[in-house]
Amino acid sequence: MKKSKSEIITFKVDPALSEALHEIPNRSEFIRAAVTAALGAVCPLCQGTGILTPHQKEHWESFARDHSIQKCRDCDELYLNCSRPTKTAPPR
Repeated sequence: MKKSKSEIITFKVDPALSEALHEIPNRSEFIRAAVTAALGAVCPLCQGTGILTPHQKEHWESFARDHSIQKCRDCDELYLNCSRPTKTAPPR
């Protein structure tokens, strides 16, 4: 079985970020971990672009009829809240 080769990716950073990265012992591992973590937190709808296509916007508007964006009282983060009445299980 052939082992896949790693790919080298480069990117530009501002001087302050460059200076901060120089303080990290294993920059490559740190950057890989940061990118991997960020990919796990990408918006499932826009896939991290921050922009919805016209079709995605239609789907969002349909979804938003029964959902709202709320702020958590405990952690102050935003979350989606379903405003549909919950269905209760029928009596046995």
